[in-house]
This record gives sequence, structure tokens and C-alpha cells, in this order.
Amino acid sequence: RFGIAEPCPRFAAQRRNRLPAWALDTLIVPLVGFDQQANRMGMGGGFYDRSLAFMRRPGPAPALIGVAHACQQVDTLPVEPWDIPLNAVVSDIGVVRPTKTG
Repeated sequence: RFGIAEPCPRFAAQRRNRLPAWALDTLIVPLVGFDQQANRMGMGGGFYDRSLAFMRRPGPAPALIGVAHACQQVDTLPVEPWDIPLNAVVSDIGVVRPTKTG
């Protein structure tokens, strides 16, 4: 869709051996924008929200690390109930970790 190469269908057997996302220690997550609370804005398709919905349940979950340029940071992003916040965002000038509230 965006000119990103995809795995060849002949490697389907290898795909059967993939680990589910919840079994990983860390996920590096792309983003369009982020705020000081490590809320993430994606491309608007909801792919990551659906893929990471398991993180709302108790149990093991990977750390979610966003990768961005500092210019992608905004003051505040709107947050919806289905949004999954990141544990941190790493940018070209540092690391943003959400502050604890409440």
C-alpha cells in the first residue's frame, strides 16, 4: 500500500512459527505524533489499537516504545478509551516517559 515490501507467500511456513505480540518483551511502534504522556497518533486506521487490544487485559504485555523525531511531539493529543499509551518515546533529542497521574 505504501510501497513497503511484504514477505513472499512461499515463506508461509515460517509465519506459522511467529510469536504473538503478547509474548514479546518489547515492541517498537511507529507513529505520526506523540505527546508528553506518550500518547501516540498513528495513521488513523486503528491497526495498532486493534492489534494491541490485549494490553487492556491483565497479564503479560510487552513494553511499547515509540520511535520519532522531536518535531513530531505536540502538547496534547486527544485520547480515546481504546487508545493504548506507549511506555516511552525515543526521539533524536531524548526519551519521553509518561508521568504518573492520579
